[in-house]
Amino acid sequence: MESFPFYLDSTGQRQFAGGQDDWRSAAQVADQCLEFLQDVDEELVADEPRSCYNCRLRRWTARSFTCMGDGFF
Repeated sequence: MESFPFYLDSTGQRQFAGGQDDWRSAAQVADQCLEFLQDVDEELVADEPRSCYNCRLRRWTARSFTCMGDGFF
């Protein structure tokens, strides 16, 4: 993964650089995030409970997800 876990897309939204399959990085980023909120059980996809993939502030995109929180930045 890139040195910075997010990039700004063409609309100015923060996209996760790891895509939808970088389980390790998504967990590492969530561990550092001050705004992580675990999503409801039906939306959990990662085995690691604290993962960006399991965050309520995550919005899936075609290739990755957008982070709607400010806790990591």
